[in-house]
Amino acid sequence: MILSFLASTKERKDLRVNRQIRVPRVRLIDETGKQIGIIATHEALERAERSNLDLVEIAPLAEPPVCKIIDYGKYRYQQTKKEKENRKGSVQGKLKEVKMKPNIDKHDLETKMRRAKEFLEKGNKVKFSCMFRGREIMFSAKGKVMFDVILTELDDYSSVDAPPKMMGNTLSMILSPAAKDKKKKEKKSDQGKEQQSAQEEV
Repeated sequence: MILSFLASTKERKDLRVNRQIRVPRVRLIDETGKQIGIIATHEALERAERSNLDLVEIAPLAEPPVCKIIDYGKYRYQQTKKEKENRKGSVQGKLKEVKMKPNIDKHDLETKMRRAKEFLEKGNKVKFSCMFRGREIMFSAKGKVMFDVILTELDDYSSVDAPPKMMGNTLSMILSPAAKDKKKKEKKSDQGKEQQSAQEEV
């Protein structure tokens, strides 16, 4: 029962603190998380003051209300920081498109891939599209080879959201940003290769 009340107060911003708690008795949880039980409110306040902490009413609808001894300033700071992180995490990435021609040269292709990498690192999806005009459609296999190169080069930074597919005269695919754990594995792998190379040189 107490745990359900605690869960319901996670988003509360109007918690009563210390002398704002006017009820005669509270169910107390101390600063270590230990359940003390039901005691007089003034006694709970004295315990908090002895520990240089605050008495916070975390479940006002309980009977009696549940209070916990915590550092309220630190608690509010952590809550504010968590809310900011949640808002940041909820921002949806956009779909960026990178267009190219089937006869693109190596330098231009590398430039396009660098742009795509930047988009992916910022959390955006990237749609690659290659349009074949007139007789160029006869060389669509060349476009598929080019997309294979892109997939290989951006493998560390992306996952395939929509594989290469020919729609009319346009070949396209969509890449999503790589999961964080994949990036970490690749980073460790690169570091391992560098260390091995250094050892061989020595």
